[in-house]
Amino acid sequence: MNGFTLTPVETKPLSFSLPVIGAAGAFVGLFVGTAHGSGLMGIAIGAVALMVLAYLALAVFGLGQEKTTRWGLIALFIVAGVLLAGLPGFVLGVLSGWFFSWFIFWIGEGRYRANLAPYLTSGQVLWHYTFRVICGAIFVFLITPILVVMPLSFNAQNFFTFTPEMLRFDPAGYSLKHYQDFFTSSGWQQALRNSLAIAPVATLLSVSFGTLAAIGLSSEHVPFRRAIMAILISPMIVPLIISAAGMYFFYSRIGLQGTYFGVVLAHAALGIPFVIITVTATLVGFDRSLTRAAANMGADPVTTFFRVQMPLILPGVISGGLFAFITSFDEVVVVLFVGSANQQTLPWRMFTGLREQISPTILAVATLLVVISIALLTTMEYLRRRSERLRGMSPS
Repeated sequence: MNGFTLTPVETKPLSFSLPVIGAAGAFVGLFVGTAHGSGLMGIAIGAVALMVLAYLALAVFGLGQEKTTRWGLIALFIVAGVLLAGLPGFVLGVLSGWFFSWFIFWIGEGRYRANLAPYLTSGQVLWHYTFRVICGAIFVFLITPILVVMPLSFNAQNFFTFTPEMLRFDPAGYSLKHYQDFFTSSGWQQALRNSLAIAPVATLLSVSFGTLAAIGLSSEHVPFRRAIMAILISPMIVPLIISAAGMYFFYSRIGLQGTYFGVVLAHAALGIPFVIITVTATLVGFDRSLTRAAANMGADPVTTFFRVQMPLILPGVISGGLFAFITSFDEVVVVLFVGSANQQTLPWRMFTGLREQISPTILAVATLLVVISIALLTTMEYLRRRSERLRGMSPS
């Protein structure tokens, strides 16, 4: 709560509260029931159980005993979780108990309307929260594979599934041996060296050409600039397999297929659109009178670019470079067509490892790549906010 309410809250009738809370229980029961072999049974039990608990909390105990009731619900969920799944169930019980003990009173006491405008209709309120639930579901759908891969990389066994020891949180079920295998295997280390040799050079080319293209296309006097922009960002639109096949046939004719320089150029072509887009977005708020003032003071175009223009668009340039680096470092399709066995990158080895021998080391590598990507994306977000502050678009 932010200390004030837009709409006074009022207790809702049980005819409204119980079905809403029961629907939430049915949704959770679907997953619990599916895990135990019967989704329909889980839906029914979840709905009935939550409606009974909501009736007891709202009608029997009431608002005057909310704190005690919430602690009792949390304890009940913990006991149920331990009986169903042991130690993992305890963790889920704590989380579920905390959420549903809050949710029951949030719905039953009408607190969901506190921060909404009083003139909103019931349908608008429903859509307000439905939209947020949909966004949350999409977020969970996208992030769940990552959340599954990361703990699996610490599996003590050579399996791609959670072992009973892992589910019991037994320390014997966890190990760093897959990470050790990655850092001690000559094949994996050679693939890492290839990626580190290709991605930075490709990023440098992408940033150089992409920045110059963005600056040139930002001028209104360039003819056919929209058509040129569409061509330059086409690698982002055209299916990657088509681009890779085209690069293969073209590079094979000019002798670049299977060479280090050919792979670098291919990755640079994929990274240039990201640089163009980010730098172009930065140039939208650029004050061109600054370059004219520098020219009036006697600065040549090169000096004006590096001392006036570049410091202001640098956040966009770095953001585009990070995007280009991630694209090159994670790319596998183009390198399969354009590269040779000597240019086997980290994603290429992961791909062939999945096809030839399923090794959990792949999960350890994937976890490291996720951590690197998160660090780079965090850096990009920081640079984006810094760019907004420099252009006066953000108050802080």
